[in-house]
Amino acid sequence: MAEAHQAVAFQFTVTPEGIDLQLSHQALTEIYLSVLRSWKKRLIRLKNSVITGVYPASPSSWLFVVIAILATMYTRSDPSMGLIAKIQEHLPVSHSLSAQCQTVLSAVLFSTMLWLSLIFTMRMCLKQLLSYHRWMFEPRGKMTNTTKVWLVCTPIISLTMCSHNYTLRRCSVSKRVSLQYLESVQPLKNPEEFERMTSLAANFESCLGNRLQWYLKLKALWASNYVSDWWEEYIYLRGRGPIMVNSNYYGMDFLYVTPTPLQAARAGNTLHAAFMYRRKLNKEESRVPGTVIPLCAAQCERIFNTTRTPGEETDSVQHWQDSDYVAVYHRGRYFRLRMYSAGRLLSPREVESQVQKILDDPSSPSPGEEKLGALTAGDRIPWAKARKEYFSSGLNKRSLDCIEKAAFFVTLDDDEQGMMGEDPAASLDRYAKSLLHGKCYDRWFDKSFSVVIYKNGKNGLNAEHSWADAPVVAHLWEYVLATDSFQLGYNEEGHCKGEVDSSLARPQRLSWDIPPECQEKIAQSLSIAQALADDVDFHVFSFRDFGKGMIKKFRISPDAFIQLVLQLAYYRDRGAFCLTYEASMTRLFREGRTETVRSCSNESCANIFVCVDHQGAEVCRRLLRQASEKHQSLYRHAMTGAGIDRHLFCLYVVSKYLGVESPFLNEVLSEPWRLSTSQTPVQQVELFDLVNHPEYVSCGGGFGPVADDGYGVSYSIVGENMINFHISCKHSCPQTDSHKYGGLIRQALLDLQLLFCPDQKDPSKADLRQTKKDM
Repeated sequence: MAEAHQAVAFQFTVTPEGIDLQLSHQALTEIYLSVLRSWKKRLIRLKNSVITGVYPASPSSWLFVVIAILATMYTRSDPSMGLIAKIQEHLPVSHSLSAQCQTVLSAVLFSTMLWLSLIFTMRMCLKQLLSYHRWMFEPRGKMTNTTKVWLVCTPIISLTMCSHNYTLRRCSVSKRVSLQYLESVQPLKNPEEFERMTSLAANFESCLGNRLQWYLKLKALWASNYVSDWWEEYIYLRGRGPIMVNSNYYGMDFLYVTPTPLQAARAGNTLHAAFMYRRKLNKEESRVPGTVIPLCAAQCERIFNTTRTPGEETDSVQHWQDSDYVAVYHRGRYFRLRMYSAGRLLSPREVESQVQKILDDPSSPSPGEEKLGALTAGDRIPWAKARKEYFSSGLNKRSLDCIEKAAFFVTLDDDEQGMMGEDPAASLDRYAKSLLHGKCYDRWFDKSFSVVIYKNGKNGLNAEHSWADAPVVAHLWEYVLATDSFQLGYNEEGHCKGEVDSSLARPQRLSWDIPPECQEKIAQSLSIAQALADDVDFHVFSFRDFGKGMIKKFRISPDAFIQLVLQLAYYRDRGAFCLTYEASMTRLFREGRTETVRSCSNESCANIFVCVDHQGAEVCRRLLRQASEKHQSLYRHAMTGAGIDRHLFCLYVVSKYLGVESPFLNEVLSEPWRLSTSQTPVQQVELFDLVNHPEYVSCGGGFGPVADDGYGVSYSIVGENMINFHISCKHSCPQTDSHKYGGLIRQALLDLQLLFCPDQKDPSKADLRQTKKDM
């Protein structure tokens, strides 16, 4: 209990001789340094707020304007054209100041107003500059003069992480989305069904639609984004089912490399790198997550110190300004691991030493502690009730607060994962399932993200979805992986570099008092979560026959090509088309999140029909390019705020607020997405040298199936010759099989390649055997 005594700054005892006061100088020093660090962070936040508030000017530019105006006045000229004199006449303190002081004060006031006017004007110009989206729709190699001027102007804008958010345009409300909707579902419905939907859409447009649209435009006038708050609340926070598998997603480690086999050492570098990223965020030193085009960084504010809190009707997202520790789970016990000592961030070697102390701790879990995390994996209402009844006061509340207020959550897993063993394909599948749900109780699924460190040094993360989308977490994870391997590194024995301060206090073990009634609720949540986890069928594989480099030679968008492959594979699997979801970001707008690309179109279906019917190669190539161009058009419209699904969703929410029913909206919002897809692009290519270190590639990440009878497919295009796929579905559906669908994807890729490379050799027998095995 030494760490408990060190946490007490002073203690006193009453004796017959009086009061005996004992001070702990070490504890007082820690308190002083903690307060000092807290004030430093407050000053940094104040500085960032000032810089962001006056962007695109700088605080020093105000002084420059004041000096320029005063210097001009002393040359006997009036740059204000009489305004300074007018201000001087109306000064409320004119009688108590000399004439010279009045003149100087009036000049300063005029300079300030001029400076603010310039800031407003520059912001308007920047807003127009960043609102220009026509460059997306211009044919390759045919750039207009307007776009050329725009390309010259955009890179010279100096942007920090959040400074440009005020200059981003608000997302406008779309018009007549029903026509676009009808076009998207035409290939999925027979003539009678399509005629019925056309009638419903026309009736909606002529009657209720205009009224709902008016309310939506009214919200768009005052809200930063008319979609995002409703999307977060109704799609994520009001869901009462488990967020494990259904909402959370995961990210993997390097595919072929494990930088160190030591669990504690990998944790040391990983945790230190994550806090380095947080420090860059706090100082707004990180470049905006975009290259030439800045994207909204509002979601980045809640990466750390954030948790999802359960409620009986709706959950909430809580964010704290600062946290100097992480919560760690190992063998059924919870620990508090401080990442700062004497006001400085612990070195990777020191973090490794602290983690090793946790690994070596022989203590046993207290009753109910081992599987406590299952409450976050099960249904939300039982968790909300249990939290209110058993964790709202006393010892349990203090320990729960420690977990929820941590910078993030860490699991030291006793299993070994990664691509290994005699069957590396099956090991990747197990790796994915482990990151997605683990044992259903050894992750804290409510935290913004949880880092998992495996016994063999492999790592990964699991992220909660309500507070941000995958590209934000992927940006963090890319930085962590690259910093771990290329910047921090390890010594010859596999340990972190640096020295250890032997005076560091041990990690604090969290204590719990969980009664039998609560343990029963934990068991109930675990049974629900375990059934859900056991039902998940996962398949992860890397396609290395060709990649982005060859697809570009076909003069086809790589993303469009893969989307057509997924639909061709699905048609071969089920003999029909389905409503297909592809996530597109809308962070070109203020507080934008995502929009849906309905990638199953008339053009894509026509292309698949001719491919299945083995018509001429020239016809297939022509229709494939048409389908690709259509997909690119849909994607560009979604990115620039002209998508339809978020708009339809908001119209539905307004109708519920008004208490009116719309048969059209009810049917649209109830249609299942049997093929839900998402690309995980590599955002910081400069961090990874794939030419000299091709083995340092991540396998990306994935998510669970959206529909009970459908597939969830995440894919990442790595370098020029690799495409990684993460396929999920449910064992309980007899129509879905992730391995079979993976084999069909592989075959569809090879078939479309042969359209453009007819002289390409047939796949080797080994490849064919692998395809049959996958099927």
